[in-house]
Amino acid sequence: MESFLISLSTVAIAEMGDRTQLLSLMLAARFRRPWPILAGVLCATIANHAAAALIGQGLGHVLTPRILDIAVGVSMVVMALWTLKPDKLDEGSTGGGTRRGAFLATLISFFIAEIGDKTQIATLALAAGYSNLGAVVAGTTTGMLLANAPVIFFGKAFATRLPLQAIRYVASALFVALGVFFLVRA
Repeated sequence: MESFLISLSTVAIAEMGDRTQLLSLMLAARFRRPWPILAGVLCATIANHAAAALIGQGLGHVLTPRILDIAVGVSMVVMALWTLKPDKLDEGSTGGGTRRGAFLATLISFFIAEIGDKTQIATLALAAGYSNLGAVVAGTTTGMLLANAPVIFFGKAFATRLPLQAIRYVASALFVALGVFFLVRA
């Protein structure tokens, strides 16, 4: 349960103001079809985070528990710094306005945008530190959905009212706390 909850909270926090959250906003504004967009986010996240978790699990078998805790702790502190840097999303075409177009555009663009993203890196690090791969992927995927669903359903009206700078500071502080937790455990 710890691996699920840490994974969920880490990704939900990391996603605030992230480029994939901005992508969700753009897709919601373009297609105005929240359910196919949410389904695309779900499928893309499962595929992307499962791949990252498999790589992380491989690293977890090679490294000692103390080194893993140090690596996860340091990665959380790095994420705290990364969170302070606002993400921007390049404007581009997302495809047609049909339900299938919304799903495919979301699936492809979200999967690609998630490559090398802080939430994918967090998934890799968490899978290296926890042996329950399913709990890590379920947690990171749930965290991704929790962070993106409100943006998808409420669109621009919701996003313009969020104090993103304050959210980044709080998220950064939470990452530091998680990093310290893992470093102390090491």
